[in-house]
Amino acid sequence: MLTNNQAADIFERIKKHSTADEVEVLFYGGKSALTRFANNVIHQNVAEENYVISVRAVFGGRTARSTTNKLDDESLKRVVQSSERLAKVQHPDPDLLPVPDSSDASATGREGLPTRHFAETAAVTPQQRAETVKKIVLVADKHKLTTAGIVSTSESIEAVFNSRGLNDWHPQTSSEISITMLAPDSSGWQKANSPDVAKLDGSALAEVAAQKAFQSASPREIPAGKYTVILEPAAVLDIVGFMFFDFGGLSILDQRSFLNNRVGTKLFGENINIWDDVAHPLQSGVPFDGEGVRRQKVQLVENGVIKRLVYARATAEKMKRSEHKDKVGPIAPTGHGFPLPNEMGEAPMNIVFGETSKPSSVDQMISSTERGVLVTRLWYIREVDPYEKILTGMTRDGTFYLEDGEIRHGLRNFRFNQSLIQMLSNVEAMGTSVRASGEESFDMVVPAMKVRDFNFTEVTKF
Repeated sequence: MLTNNQAADIFERIKKHSTADEVEVLFYGGKSALTRFANNVIHQNVAEENYVISVRAVFGGRTARSTTNKLDDESLKRVVQSSERLAKVQHPDPDLLPVPDSSDASATGREGLPTRHFAETAAVTPQQRAETVKKIVLVADKHKLTTAGIVSTSESIEAVFNSRGLNDWHPQTSSEISITMLAPDSSGWQKANSPDVAKLDGSALAEVAAQKAFQSASPREIPAGKYTVILEPAAVLDIVGFMFFDFGGLSILDQRSFLNNRVGTKLFGENINIWDDVAHPLQSGVPFDGEGVRRQKVQLVENGVIKRLVYARATAEKMKRSEHKDKVGPIAPTGHGFPLPNEMGEAPMNIVFGETSKPSSVDQMISSTERGVLVTRLWYIREVDPYEKILTGMTRDGTFYLEDGEIRHGLRNFRFNQSLIQMLSNVEAMGTSVRASGEESFDMVVPAMKVRDFNFTEVTKF
């Protein structure tokens, strides 16, 4: 693995080649390995070690970036020259700020950040991943199902250095298991991700996926319409993930956010509280943003009210001068910016949903449902109306009809057209927030939700 000292040495070499007013260098990469299986056998095992160095040059308000994954001196010289040539032909950006120094970037500190690097995860071998697959296949064989999926691990670093003395370094590990269980006319799915491989149990995930596959066998069809729906955490994550890029200050300034003219208003139900919190014990990721500014804990939604936005440094300064400045709550850099230059600005990427005082389990939600639908996961989600945040997509891999407090049978899948605003205004019960993984959005800490009047528009053919 690339070390902090090695990165510092590379940065010093880059500075010697640079003629820019300011220079910033991002490092990211590491070791990753993946074992893929299908039809109950392993069919692929791959491993890679790669590091990317991204150099940003600044000349009097002009900036540009160039990248390389070669660490020899000649390649470093070329990437510096490339970034400088690109920067010199850009139009000056009046909003471009000097790169932050270490005191600016470290204002919120690193206190309380849990360990994100686990030696056991970094040391996982192909044999150990194969053993995990073997346990998953044994579950599939026991239930006469066909299984497919992945088991992966990685060890990586992210870092930012600049010519004003900033040096931020973050090592982390990751492990992931994704399982699909297939029956002749049904399927089940489970996925989990954690920095700590000891937190993942392939056999337990496989048993849940298998149960969903055989419980949903011989699926029946019920009419489309509005139903009480119980969304498991993965389904919650994948649908709510479509709104968080709208919580960035630049999206308000660009008039592309569904929160325009809505900050400070009650948009969701009283029971909805949402934070961005990189230090939450169930979260993962880097404690600083694309410029090296430390991420702050920000309450985005409080009792259904849109409370705050997140800001990169330049966006905060721009917002203070805008016509929106009195309508968007506190304005200050929060450490959520993407690497410059970019068109997106910033976004909260460490989402944590608050729980109710009396969380309900999924079983309790089912037992309290007279008639409804249980959804394991959603997929193929697309935006229909960006301001009302209406999304369309489909259910899959475990959709069930509920009646009189029990699961009655599997269902043919639905397409939905659903406003996120209405959905988060109609939450009748929530579970304990857990670290969840999906396919359409980034990992979050979210609960299962029981939602009334969820709008299914048509039945699919599978």
